[in-house]
Amino acid sequence: MTTPPIASVSLDLDNLWAYLKTHGDAEWERMPSFLPAAVPRLLELFGEHGVTGTVFAVGADVEREDGAKAVAAFAAGGHEVANHSYRHEPWLHRYSHTELETELARTEEAIVAAGAPAPVGFRGPGFSVSSALVEVLTERGYRYDASTLPTWTGPLARAFHNRTAPPGDPRRDELFGGFSQVFAPNTAYRWRTCSRAELVELPVTTMPLLRVPVHGAYVLALHQISPRLARRYFATALRLCRALGVSPSLLVHPTDVLGATEAPGMEFFPGMAVPTERKVALLGWMLATVRASFTVVGTGEHVTRVRPLRRDRDVRGLDRGR
Repeated sequence: MTTPPIASVSLDLDNLWAYLKTHGDAEWERMPSFLPAAVPRLLELFGEHGVTGTVFAVGADVEREDGAKAVAAFAAGGHEVANHSYRHEPWLHRYSHTELETELARTEEAIVAAGAPAPVGFRGPGFSVSSALVEVLTERGYRYDASTLPTWTGPLARAFHNRTAPPGDPRRDELFGGFSQVFAPNTAYRWRTCSRAELVELPVTTMPLLRVPVHGAYVLALHQISPRLARRYFATALRLCRALGVSPSLLVHPTDVLGATEAPGMEFFPGMAVPTERKVALLGWMLATVRASFTVVGTGEHVTRVRPLRRDRDVRGLDRGR
């Protein structure tokens, strides 16, 4: 029998306060959390469908009781725990070398204190990445980064997000990257830096050829229009991945299993009008569909198994691509 190709599933464990902060809602300062509602559902879904993936955890949450419990539960379930920054600011590409070191170190310490191994993978909030970040990750011994989203839809997603956000923060004008991201690789590759150390980039997969996102929020936005359309869209993306030899790295979020009443203040976010039970059913179907055609692993294992990798990409082009 032919061994199925590799796919990975990762969860960005973003919390309610982080979404409100990016959107400019002052309520974020209370640090509201929806992790107690989301984490048990996600663990149950992953267990039901036999998915052992990677959880990208935010340091400011992991230092708190609910975040520490979440990390401990995912680690106990065999999931890899990776670094998703400390403050979850999607303008991470503006950070200095020293600021980036602090972001990574504080989150590393929190993850280890919660009972998980020291992280070897990183994802920037809002797909934010820079040459300085690649350098710091390399210096700190990380094996891989997973911060890129190779799509042309970044400016459109930014416009959709900012149309309901209060004015005043110019950093939101840089969210989600520029049209040039469509030219970024859609499969794993190495960053070419001055250092001899090797850092692998594992992009969040977009639909081959069309280069449109296929992670939960986008599928849910289509689901609001037509459940059948949403399922066909996702299934088509997986068929194209198989046909073109792309090992998909798929992304989910807590909002993929939460209804609007469980995430107050997030009415602006795609898919929040979909009832909880329909969200849970859709994500379960997505996980089952991936498992039917691929061997599903976490992002760290994905990086290990897909070698040899594609061509190198010059890190110097990163800071010009937003």
